[in-house]
Amino acid sequence: MTDTVIRIEGLHKSYETSAGLFPVLKNVDLRIAVGEFVAIMGPSGSGKSTFMNILGCLDEPTAGRYELNGRDVANLDRDELASLRNRTIGFVFQGFNLLPRMSLQDNVALPLIYCGVERDERRQRARDLLAKVGLERYFESMPNNISGGQQQRVAIARALVNRPRLILADEPTGNLDSHTGEEIMALFDTLNREGITIVLVTHEADIAQHAQRQVHFLDGRIVGDHAVQREHRA
Repeated sequence: MTDTVIRIEGLHKSYETSAGLFPVLKNVDLRIAVGEFVAIMGPSGSGKSTFMNILGCLDEPTAGRYELNGRDVANLDRDELASLRNRTIGFVFQGFNLLPRMSLQDNVALPLIYCGVERDERRQRARDLLAKVGLERYFESMPNNISGGQQQRVAIARALVNRPRLILADEPTGNLDSHTGEEIMALFDTLNREGITIVLVTHEADIAQHAQRQVHFLDGRIVGDHAVQREHRA
C-alpha cells in the first residue's frame, strides 16, 4: 500500500544479558499511514524507546519485519540504510543535541553536508527553516544564547532540512516548561497539517492529546491503539 509509511509485523527484540536473553519487544504489529500523527505511550521499561530506535533504523529487531516506505529494512546494506535514514526520517530528541560552537544556521545545515548539497543551498534552506520555526532573527546566534524552547525549534528545523516524510520525536518537550512545550506541540501540529507523518514518544497525557492516535506499550507489547478526539485543534 502506497499510503503506508511504516509497516511492522511480528516484531521481537531481545538483548543478551548475564542471565540470558531479555525480551524487550514481543510480537509487535503496527501500521502507520502517510500523514498520521501517532503518540507512543507507556511506562518506563515498556519498550517504547527501543521501538522508536528500531523505527529510526538505529537498532535492529531480533525477529519480525519492518518496512519503511515499502522497503524491507532488513534487506538494505549499510549505505542504503544510511541514505534511507538521512533522507526519509527527521529526528527530534529530548536533548536538543546542538553543536555549541556552530551558529544556528550551521547547526540546521549540517545534515545537508552529508548529502553533498552545495554551500549556498545549505545556507538558504537552513535560513528558510529557521524562519519557518520563528527564528528568522537568530541565524548567526549560538545555541547557548537562546532559550531551551528556541533550541528545540532549531532541532526541529534541523530535522526538516532534508525534507523528510517522517519525523520521529522522542520526548521532545521533556526538558521544557509546560507553556514552551505547548508552543513546540503547536509547531508539530502545523507540520502534520502540511502532510508530514509524526511519531512521538511521550509519557505526558496532554502532549499525547495533540496526536490523532495513541499507541500504548506495556511489557514489550502493544496493549492499546485508539483514535484521539482533538477538539482543541479545530
